[in-house]
Amino acid sequence: MSGHSKWANIKHKKAATDAKRGKIWTRLIKEITVAARMGGGDINSNPRLRLAAEKATAANMPKENVQRAIARGTGTLDGVNYEEIRYEGYGINGAAIIVDCLTDNRVRTVSEVRHAFSKFGGNMGTEGSVSFMFKHCGQLFFAPGTDEDKLMEVALEAGAEDIISDDEGGFEVICAPNDFAQVKDALEKAGFIPEMAEIVMKPDTETEFTGTDAEKMQKLLDALENLDDVQDVYTNAVIDEEE
Repeated sequence: MSGHSKWANIKHKKAATDAKRGKIWTRLIKEITVAARMGGGDINSNPRLRLAAEKATAANMPKENVQRAIARGTGTLDGVNYEEIRYEGYGINGAAIIVDCLTDNRVRTVSEVRHAFSKFGGNMGTEGSVSFMFKHCGQLFFAPGTDEDKLMEVALEAGAEDIISDDEGGFEVICAPNDFAQVKDALEKAGFIPEMAEIVMKPDTETEFTGTDAEKMQKLLDALENLDDVQDVYTNAVIDEEE
């Protein structure tokens, strides 16, 4: 592990999420709508919808907002038809970036993403230019002090692929996307509540950024994340959190 604090980064991400509550709700409504359209409106049989609904609950979104989004997705209410698009590119010093979007206007979205890359020192890449450096997986973080033996036993029994410990005593549980719901359920039933739990694009290797390069990279990532059509941004860059 490099010297950066994973837990400082997780707290930073949580704080940033809380600060952008309105934008988070908008993104979750889009995700719920698309998940319901693709997999049906039953939360229990649609893992993607269930995860989105759980995130909505965590973000204090009213249940009626969730139900309306599901209804739009299943066609019982009129709504916008969103398209999923992924863009790939490079940041400062060639760091890899993946930008996942949900949009009703592909031309607008690609223009905004390309502009953000170029304005803040990055470059758009072609499809597949960086995604081979990432693994699509479920990722659950558990804070330092977690019982490693018990966590490992429950996680592996539930279908997890790997449990990674870090220098600070925290743990990262990795699983296949299709196993995410059952792994998360099993761990929570055993009393292990994750600090964060997502289905992500996890970089195979990470590059730590400090100083001026870290500031530049953060500005680029912020610019991408602040675009209305962007749902998630993934990178192999780790921004050093200076206290």
